[in-house]
Amino acid sequence: MTVREIKSGIYSVGAIDWDRTIFDELIPLPEGTSYNSYLIKGSEKTALIDTVDPTKIDTLLENLEELGVTCLDYVISNHAEQDHSGAIPAVLDRYPEAEVITNEKCKGFLTDLLGVPDERFTVIGEGDEISLGDRTLRFLLTPWVHWPETMVTYLVEDKILFTCDFFGSHVATSDLYARGNYEVYTGAKRYYAEIMMPFRTTVRKNVEKIESLDMEIIAPSHGPMYKDPKFIIDAYKDWTSEDVKNEAIIAFVSMHGSTRKAAEHLAETLMERGITVKVFNLSTADIGELAMALVDAATLVLAAPTVLGGIHPSAIYAAYLVNALRPKLRHIGIISSYGWGGMAVQHVQNCVTVIKPEVFEPVLIRGHPGEEDLRKIDDMAEEIMKKHENLNLIKR
Repeated sequence: MTVREIKSGIYSVGAIDWDRTIFDELIPLPEGTSYNSYLIKGSEKTALIDTVDPTKIDTLLENLEELGVTCLDYVISNHAEQDHSGAIPAVLDRYPEAEVITNEKCKGFLTDLLGVPDERFTVIGEGDEISLGDRTLRFLLTPWVHWPETMVTYLVEDKILFTCDFFGSHVATSDLYARGNYEVYTGAKRYYAEIMMPFRTTVRKNVEKIESLDMEIIAPSHGPMYKDPKFIIDAYKDWTSEDVKNEAIIAFVSMHGSTRKAAEHLAETLMERGITVKVFNLSTADIGELAMALVDAATLVLAAPTVLGGIHPSAIYAAYLVNALRPKLRHIGIISSYGWGGMAVQHVQNCVTVIKPEVFEPVLIRGHPGEEDLRKIDDMAEEIMKKHENLNLIKR
């Protein structure tokens, strides 16, 4: 059982998924995850905020039974994605009196995804409130964090903000609250990078919207809760800002050592120029780690060989990922080795059409890099340094 009391009459009743290793068949979960659901008992009404993934329905129902919940008045759905909404049909079967409280867009998604009938809904709008007797739930719409229907629920008297995916982290932990700033920061940043970064501008606006609330606790639906809301809010304000750091990512793949030598030479040359370098071998790299690096970096260099006339598929995937995540990169460089021809540069440029970074003069190497090729890489490093200096990222 995973029932834990937060305050008198307020409980965490969700589930910990210790051994889930991938999310959406795309995102690695090196630390598992959790599906946080919260029960609030008022003097007159009882509400459940979000549910759990369909694989953990039994856990949620058992937790509610352990707390002696025989009547449930409201199921609040902050977000329709199935890892939070998937147990709603089962909860409604168990508690036929329960109403689903959500916004109009979320209602549409829940109908389409789960077949929740129309008569089970009560639709709310921005700033609407529902009384539980001695407790009040207030609803704020936070669209595109990270779906168009997302919202948050504020428990007024207890000063708790229930944010669903907003401020979440994919971490399976027995800790109810975040502790150890480095580990917490890293998990939350990875989650932001993989899921929230494509919507950076709207996420920033929604951070501004909620930060004026009088909050003692932020309670997301993945990972630990925050007793220090300022910690995670300040982190999000940094990540969603327009500021980049004096960091260059080198993402490479090498079949016969040519692009590896080029990437390693570039890394050494950039470090000599005072630039923080993060190197990823695309054959083995964790895409979550790459996504985290993209949150802050000013520059990305892709280094890859030509395969059958085009750039290596791993580099195409990396370029596609960059385009999808929409980081605040300022510059992109391309290094490619080839034997008898290729379209490497065009392929990368065709993949990166949304973020529109400045593209450095590419370095194309015929075969293994020679002295002239290495000089061209040095020139690229020099150009990267000058661009970073122009952005006031390097202090002399």
